[in-house]
Order: sequence, then structure tokens, then C-alpha cells
Amino acid sequence: MGLTADTMELREADIRKHYDAATAMLEGVDHTPRIGRTAAAPVTERSSGIGTRRRFRSTTPGLVTRATARPEGVHLLARIEATGGDDALISPLQATVMQGLRRALAIALALGEQFSEATGLAEMRRANLAGSLEAGRKSEFTELLAAEALAVTHVFGNATAFLLAPHGGEVSVEVGEVDEVLTDSALTALHGCLWELDQMLAAHADEEARLVATVTAYAEQLMEKVALRAGQAGRLGAFTGASWRVEADGFTIRGFEPSTKRRSAPLTMQFKTPHQVVGNHIAKAQAQRLAKMLMAYDFERKMNPFAELGGFIFTFMGDGKPGTGKTTLIQMMAGLIHGYCEVAGYPFRYANLSTESIDSYQGKSAQNAKDFINGVLDPGVIGFGTIDDIDQLAGRRGDRQSSAGQLEITAVLMESFAGAQTVVRGNCTFGMFSNFPENVDDALRQRAGARFLVDGPQTREDYIDILHLLMGKNHDIPLGEHDLYAAQEIRRAVAASYEGHNRPQEEGLLAVWERVEGELGPLDTIAKLGTYLKGIQEADERFTGRAIKNITDAVKVRAMDFELPDEWMEEPELFLFKPYEEKTAMIEELRRPITVEMVVQEINRYADSEFRYADSSDEAAIETAVREMGRMEEAKKRYLEGKG
Repeated sequence: MGLTADTMELREADIRKHYDAATAMLEGVDHTPRIGRTAAAPVTERSSGIGTRRRFRSTTPGLVTRATARPEGVHLLARIEATGGDDALISPLQATVMQGLRRALAIALALGEQFSEATGLAEMRRANLAGSLEAGRKSEFTELLAAEALAVTHVFGNATAFLLAPHGGEVSVEVGEVDEVLTDSALTALHGCLWELDQMLAAHADEEARLVATVTAYAEQLMEKVALRAGQAGRLGAFTGASWRVEADGFTIRGFEPSTKRRSAPLTMQFKTPHQVVGNHIAKAQAQRLAKMLMAYDFERKMNPFAELGGFIFTFMGDGKPGTGKTTLIQMMAGLIHGYCEVAGYPFRYANLSTESIDSYQGKSAQNAKDFINGVLDPGVIGFGTIDDIDQLAGRRGDRQSSAGQLEITAVLMESFAGAQTVVRGNCTFGMFSNFPENVDDALRQRAGARFLVDGPQTREDYIDILHLLMGKNHDIPLGEHDLYAAQEIRRAVAASYEGHNRPQEEGLLAVWERVEGELGPLDTIAKLGTYLKGIQEADERFTGRAIKNITDAVKVRAMDFELPDEWMEEPELFLFKPYEEKTAMIEELRRPITVEMVVQEINRYADSEFRYADSSDEAAIETAVREMGRMEEAKKRYLEGKG
């Protein structure tokens, strides 16, 4: 992936020239802790009789600082070696961590150098050393030193997390809050980082299996703390207003935004093929189409032609009764994307936000949700995020039974799916699934751009197919007169499913349809369709402008109602690896014209789902009220009996 117009290159030569200084810091620095507390015993090198490593004593150019505590010798390389137990040799994993830390330090120092030149700090530093810095500029000098320290420290944490993320295992470590964040100068700040990392390795990395987890956990906590401090600091515009890319690592620096290359855990789910999804014809067709749409994403442009032309599904809601096949649909879609990505050599990341993300600590649930969103949004991967049982996970505003953690998740999802800063690149999609969508907050539910009705098997043929599928092969019962899986042939089944929406299916919506059609005749113009939409809004006030947008987006998806040829996925050179403009032109050639029939069907499909949710919600509320009244009657009866 190359540079974009707004991204500068952090040249390899400028990074590597700092390798010696970075190595020296890892071998040994003296640091006087200012904020953090000393908890770790000093570590000695194993072969002390042969000689010690070089020592690097920190200096703050142009400034004199007074120590307030005894300096602590930090030998980070020796500390990392100590995680190997009695083994006399450094393991490949230990070497990877050492090299990652050296590389991260060098990147941070190179970035600091560029920041220093861009802001005039380098010139001021030289003048200060020569004693010629004007008295009126000393305040600016101090502020710029602090800004450089914050930028360099964040880049060190960011690069460390990014470089080591692919080497993490299943172990996770909680290192607690980072304290030693200093702003005297970039070097002092980095020495503080190495001192605190040494403390955390001593406390948590008692074995090699916990080494990477401890280092990356520290790096993430460091980024969080530095970003918080940066919110109150000045003179950071040169850092936050630009971006840099390290081509050799595929690492991009964008201010205080984490660029962590999250470790994509191997998918252990049991993938399903399309014929194993029985029924659910429209949902299955849309899932298959969306899987191929994602593959059109261009990693160079960080954009997808489908997102630009219209018709890309960024968020969708899959709802249906328990046992109708929501999990199977997820397994099918994830399996398709995973297979396509393997052929193309693209990184694929699947993530699920579960009820385990709800935390009793204030703000933690929101952070969990944000981490989930950011992981899937990562423009360096093809992402698929699912939120199963969203009615349990995201709270409904105004519902007294919703916990603070659930409401935090609702707020994050609403902002992420259709907020002011939401950018749809077309590299990922989010699916929300629920057995009880009527319990999902109305505004959050309407942020689902598409609706996948997961209604399961419907016809006699569907039930024969699913029985045969689930029986497996360990029997000799004859199939009988039946064309196996013929009913699951998607194009034929989907056409029939769409035709079923030529008229509304929900009773409340059907009444609106019949009234408007009776007054205006066939709904075959924009004006008549708009009148129908207004009639729906009068019957259900929740049918707002966002609903109209979702309907028009769904119509655009129908205009893209074509299958990208399978050979385009099997042979990437035919489509996936072509330039962005050529891919866009190939897609435009396949696009279908929008018809009145499409618009009517999509209005009815969307409105049917909203009326279905409203009816279910009202019925649930009535049942709850009836139960409450029954309880009150029984309570009154017992109360009067007690008084008598």
C-alpha cells in the first residue's frame, strides 16, 4: 500500500540512523522515577563476569534538572532475557520483542526529529545550548519540548503495539494504569517509558508466554494516558495535523490515534456453505452479495467502488424467531469472506461484540464497544463485525431496566454507525442480530441500513432439505421423491421472496396501502410513493427521514442486484487486483436500472419490519401491564384479608 496525498513518508534511512541510540537505551539507562513507584528488583546480566553492556546516560539538551530520588538502572534487554528461565540462549520470541522495541524507539526518535524541524524546536534547542535563546521564547521552548515528548511517547507506544500485535498468543495481562509519563523532553520521556515497562515486565512477565502480552498491554495503556495528557497540551498541531507512513512495516501515524495491527485470531467457527442455509432466501442472497462487495475494496485508495456508487451495506439488522438460522447465516457469510480473502491474500478480521463486554466499571463498556468497532473498521483489513442478541447488549434509552453499561454501548454504536464522524470506506460491515428486535432502541435499530428477515424454512421443500441436512450421513433412509436443495437455488427463491412484497404483509401497513392506493390508484410515480410514505408516517410516528434513507439505500442495493462472477473471486487478477478506476467501470457496466417495482418492494419490506417490531413491542408492553394489574389485584386482596 502506497502513500496517500495527505501522508508523508517516514524514510527508512531516517529511522535506521537511530538504531544505535535505541539499542543503547534498551541495554541500559539510569532513570529517576518521578511519579511511578519502584516495585521491581534490579536485574543483572547473566554473564556479568564477561562484562556489562554499554550504559547510556540520559541528557536533556540545554536544561539542567535536579534529581529528587536515587537513579534506577534499567536494563530492559536483560529483563527480557530473564523471562526465558534457565535457557542460556535468547528465544526467537524474545528476539522479536527486543527488535520490536528497538524499531519502535527508532521510529519515535525519527518522528521527534521531524516534529522538531517542522516546529522550529531544533533551532531553539541549538540556541538554548549556545546560551542565545531569547528570554521571551523560553516559555514557547518549554511548551514545544513537552509537545515533542508527548508525540514521541505516543508513537513509541503505538509502534510497539503495532509491531508486536501479530506475535501475541491467547494470554492477556492487566498491567494497570501507566504513571511515569514525563514531558521534560523526548529522551527523558522515553527513559521514563522504559523504566515503567521494566517494572511491569518484572511484575507480570514471569514467563516467556506472558512477555508479548505484558509489553503490548503496557503500550496500549501508555497510548491512552498520553492521549489524555495531550488533550490539555498546546503546540501539537504539527503532529496532529499531519500523518506519516513507515512503508516497511505498513505502519501509519495519525496523531494520537492508535494504529494497532490487532492480531486477527484464527477463525475457529464452523463455516457453512450457502445450501446449508435453508430458507432465508433474501437474507442469504444479500449476505452472499455483500461478501463479494467487500472484496471490491481498494487498499491503495482506502475506498470501495460500491460505497462510492451507492448500494454498499455498512450496517444491517438480522431478526427472526429463535432457531430460524441467524447463527448459520453468520457462519456462511464469515466463511465466504474468509475464503475470498485467502485467495486474494487479503487480511480478514471477524469480531463479535458479546454480553461479556458489559462491565460494571463506568466507561469500560463504552471502551469495549469502541475497541470492537475500531478493530473492524481498520482500513488495513477486510472486516466483519457481528453483534448477536443486540437487544440484551445495547440498552433502550428510557428503559429503567437498562444498565449504565448497556446504555454506554448503545451510545457508542449509534455514534459509530451513523455519527458525524462516521466514514464508510467499504472495507467492512456490521451485522446486528436479535430474536426480539422490538426491544432494541428505536434510533439504534434505524441505523441498520438493511433488514435481513431470518425466517428459517418455510415450504415443504425447505423442511425436507433441512431434515436431510441435519440427519447427516450415518443412516440409509431413502430420500424419496424430492429434488434435494433445488428449493435453495437462490435466484429463483429470491425473485419469489421479493414478489411477496408487492403488497404489504403486516395488517397495519396493509390498511395504509389500501387507503392510499384506493385514493391514488397504482403507486407508479414519485408523488404517489411519497404520499404512501407520508401515510406510513401518520400511522407510525417512528417512520422518520432516516427510514426513507434506509429504503433508498436498499433500492440502490437492488440496483446492484447482480452477482460478481465467481471467477473474479477465484482469479484476483480478473477484478480484485485491477486499478480502482477500472474496478469502478466494471461494476457500473453491471448496474441495473431502478424500477417502480423495486421501490415499492423495498418500502414494503422495510415498513413491514417496523410495523412488526411495533406490534411485538406493544403486545409485550400490554402483557407486562396485565401481569402488573394482576399482581396489584392479588396484593389488594391479601392486604384486605390481613386487615380483616
